[in-house]
Amino acid sequence: MTTVTSKATGRNAAIVSRLDTPNDLSQEGRAAIADAVNELTADAFALYLKTKNFHWHMSGSHYRDYHLLLDEQGDQIFAMTDVLAERVRKLGFTTIRSIGHIGRLQTISDDDRDFVSPLDSLTELMNDNKSFAAAQRRAHQVCDEHGDVATTSLLEVFIDETERRIWFLYETTTGGEHTS
Repeated sequence: MTTVTSKATGRNAAIVSRLDTPNDLSQEGRAAIADAVNELTADAFALYLKTKNFHWHMSGSHYRDYHLLLDEQGDQIFAMTDVLAERVRKLGFTTIRSIGHIGRLQTISDDDRDFVSPLDSLTELMNDNKSFAAAQRRAHQVCDEHGDVATTSLLEVFIDETERRIWFLYETTTGGEHTS
């Protein structure tokens, strides 16, 4: 048996063999995919919490609209986490296990400021979603390189959802200034 260490989990595949799942993809391919998807899972949790943070602390004249928009987007992002984590398990690897693990893998930065203006909140989320879409595309490429059509299919749906969030956040932040 070939042993492969997963970068994201830091564990040797032989050590977690009790969790291994039969699969016709190569062990190296599954490890690379697990790493990419675990990083997406961490970013999804980070983006979810940031979205909820701005949702909980929204203020201003458009409060209700922004509050509802971010609630909807937060729910959509959170729904992604279970699907991504279960995909890693289907590949025979372990996935996110703690807040600390998320912190080690996330690329979406936290925002712990006491107050962020509504426009700045929405703009920051738009940019974070753009970064998340780029990470999803990179993960899609890894999956495609290793012939994992199931994960690429999931990511295609998630990329579309992320692009929709970007679009809504963009339109919300422009105030109609770019219309003719």
